[in-house]
Amino acid sequence: MKMKLRDIGLALAAFMAAVAVIPAAQALGGVGKYGSIYAVNPYGEIWRDPWGVCIKTPWWSAEKEAPECGGVIAAVPITRTITLGADALFDFAKYNLKPSGMAALDQLLSDLRKPEVQSLNTIQVTGFTDSIGSQAFNDRLAENRARTVANYLVQGGVPSNIITATGKGLCCYVAPNTFPDGRDNPEGRAKNRRVEISVDATGQIAPQKTVVQ
Repeated sequence: MKMKLRDIGLALAAFMAAVAVIPAAQALGGVGKYGSIYAVNPYGEIWRDPWGVCIKTPWWSAEKEAPECGGVIAAVPITRTITLGADALFDFAKYNLKPSGMAALDQLLSDLRKPEVQSLNTIQVTGFTDSIGSQAFNDRLAENRARTVANYLVQGGVPSNIITATGKGLCCYVAPNTFPDGRDNPEGRAKNRRVEISVDATGQIAPQKTVVQ
């Protein structure tokens, strides 16, 4: 009986604290991202009872349950396009990866392994060139570079069935290859020599722990 009375006392104390905190939070400009469905402190952090359960208000409902209080985290689409300069990845007119290129792709692989990335749906790798050389040469070079990047990602753990590689030579320039007077524009050509990696994935944002006891 003493234990039951103690538990009731603790629960009552937690409830009274919650009731006192809600007006304080509202006075500071609202009750934060949780609306008014949880008891929160003046900093917008959820209060919990002595057993670690989030303290709900009369406006709480199951569909509004916060992830850190047991709610389901909805999956969200992740779409990201990364542009890597071909000069950092490859030597001129080559398609073997340079050490700096491997490092850039290793960073991408590390990002794809983060906990918030639940699954990879598709990855499209597209190689581009500048305007120097024939159409056939640039088509081959662009495709070989895209395939080199795709193969490296597969070796790093990306499933081969979700990745595709395409080359687009003499196409889709992002900068002028020449100046208006016809002179060569090396900086512009360098921007056009690139590899674009488009990632389509499904992920989630892990909930932040906001516990005050």
